[in-house]
Amino acid sequence: MTKADPPCPVLRRGRAQGALLHMPLCFTAPMRILVIEDDAAIADAIAAALERSGHAVDRLDNGRQADVALRDHFYDLVVLDLGLPQVDGVELLKRVRARADAVPVLVATAREELEERVHALDLGADDYLVKPFALSELEARVRALLRRRTTRGVPELRLGRLRIDLPRRRAHLDDHALDLTPREFGLLEALVARLDRVISREQLVEALCSWDATLTDNGLDIAVYRLRRKLEGSGVGIRTVRGVGYLLEAEDAPA
Repeated sequence: MTKADPPCPVLRRGRAQGALLHMPLCFTAPMRILVIEDDAAIADAIAAALERSGHAVDRLDNGRQADVALRDHFYDLVVLDLGLPQVDGVELLKRVRARADAVPVLVATAREELEERVHALDLGADDYLVKPFALSELEARVRALLRRRTTRGVPELRLGRLRIDLPRRRAHLDDHALDLTPREFGLLEALVARLDRVISREQLVEALCSWDATLTDNGLDIAVYRLRRKLEGSGVGIRTVRGVGYLLEAEDAPA
């Protein structure tokens, strides 16, 4: 029997503290999230909540570093404050969309004026949350955005005999639950998020691990091997595209 999560606190704007750039996490989920927030107390609370949900979280406290990170790394979602030093959150959002980067962006800011909200959404923000907010609401909005990104809004995905419940992080072969470790489910979810597209080994590692974590080639090979074994008979398989990466596909798909 698992312990219940502690009540979600309400976040309020506090005094800015020094930057804490990295949160160590590996293999609890493939969804990699960048939190861009210059208030350390708020960033701490957001990162901790997202990590409890199983996500790999990177953190930055200024817009200039965030701009570089978003150019150089793959993220499944961004939580963005607007009142950032060096490069303002609004300007950062403009730059991201100018590069045709479709990463979902959840704005979490103290700017509550209607004009600010409309402007950010028109610039390409996917959602807008005004401080103070309950962490439970932020987590629900994150789940909704990730669900849209990975399954076009459908929480349960069916592939052959395989059923994947992404919000509850469960997989079933017909009516039988698959006994997947967090590492194996993370790998499956990363492949599902890019269904019918090749994902490179580097992209898998980047999706599964935050900056502070490492994953050896052998560790990834073992995870792929074990997941393949557990998917046998499901009608879905992991194909190795030699020299490129991996592809999740129906087993009877042409090579």
